Amino acid sequence: MSKGMLKKTVLITGGAGFIGSHLCDRLISEGLKVICLDNFITGNLKNIEHLLKNKNFRLMQHNVSKYIKVKERLDFVLHFASPASPEDYLKFPIQTLKTGSLGTHNSLGLAKEKKAVFMLASTSEVYGDPLVHPQPESYWGNVNTLGVRGCYDEAKRFAESLAMAYHRVHKMDTRIIRIFNTYGARMRINDGRVVPNFINQALHKKPLTVYGKGRQTRSFCYVSDLIDGIFRLMRVKFSQPVNLGNPYEFTILELVQIINQITGAKNKVVFKPLPEDDPRQRQPDISRARKLLKWEPKIQLKIGLKLTIDWFRRQA
Repeated sequence: MSKGMLKKTVLITGGAGFIGSHLCDRLISEGLKVICLDNFITGNLKNIEHLLKNKNFRLMQHNVSKYIKVKERLDFVLHFASPASPEDYLKFPIQTLKTGSLGTHNSLGLAKEKKAVFMLASTSEVYGDPLVHPQPESYWGNVNTLGVRGCYDEAKRFAESLAMAYHRVHKMDTRIIRIFNTYGARMRINDGRVVPNFINQALHKKPLTVYGKGRQTRSFCYVSDLIDGIFRLMRVKFSQPVNLGNPYEFTILELVQIINQITGAKNKVVFKPLPEDDPRQRQPDISRARKLLKWEPKIQLKIGLKLTIDWFRRQA
């Protein structure tokens, strides 16, 4: 436990989601009180069911795009609400934009009212299809605002701008994390992202669907590593964005080989056209996180994937 964080109260929007629920677990284990706010558009009650009887946990079912009223004192407001997979934000583009705009505004207003630290969960998607590699926080990005992915990319870019405006105008203590591809237990099997897609197909002995030629790259961070980086940033006063992700880069075809190896499957690969504006490269420059937070990922991809595959097998 962290003595400096004991008895502090945290509100987490999107707290029943994949990352949000792991964050609830970690903060409660560190002695904090947690209010989990979620409207369950993509979150899952099962993710936080084990916490419902914990005296330091409270579930608040609410849409973050509407005014948030909380009686308790708050020390932190962590804004993690948002559809995060292409499957979700292509299905809910307007809700995604409202969560990034109205939801961020409401979360910032709550933090301001409570004199709490505000943290925004942003994304590597603010870099779009990058022309700079790897991507440092200083890179402004290459985003198609009118494309189908623009609803997510621009929602997060606007949210960052709004957080910085509140920081400058109201002198608020704000933090911004840019999350790169993260995987682990509690991902939905129909999430639409590449790791659960491949695991689902491999476990059901179906061909693995690869978009494009499979040469596009991703950098995969196991969820416990990400949560550790988030917790470290909660304790450091720093308003500029911080990349959190694993700097080791893999092609999609390399990911296919690793998953087939772990599952013992010999699945064929089916190639389909690359989706619109799909990034060709994704690799974080984590120099800032290393220096500021003394943080870097510890879980190697093969180990993390085995843990994730074992979890999916147990769900089946």
